[in-house]
Amino acid sequence: MKGEIPPLIGRIDQIARTPEGRHYLADVLLNGLNGPLIANGDRYNFSMPSFRRLPDQDIAAILTYLSAAGDRPDPPVFHAADIAAQRTPVLSPSAVADERRALDKIHPLP
Repeated sequence: MKGEIPPLIGRIDQIARTPEGRHYLADVLLNGLNGPLIANGDRYNFSMPSFRRLPDQDIAAILTYLSAAGDRPDPPVFHAADIAAQRTPVLSPSAVADERRALDKIHPLP
């Protein structure tokens, strides 16, 4: 929903192309995220809950599915071990937003 919920398809595969992007995406699902943010040039102000209660394999499967739904011919794949390695420390959704802003300066996010 434009302005409320940012699009995922066609963005996750692009963000996951770098190790920092993969780290950020795992942090989003594990810890949640608070807006505002800009995605595909549109501004969003929202709050995404943590998916921490899900098993590592399920979180990896969600990220892999969203990555495969993008336009890359070789979409990044996430593994349960990737998620397990990031379970600690627990971050606040605002800290994940800070991580996003820092990542966007290094690798501009779609």
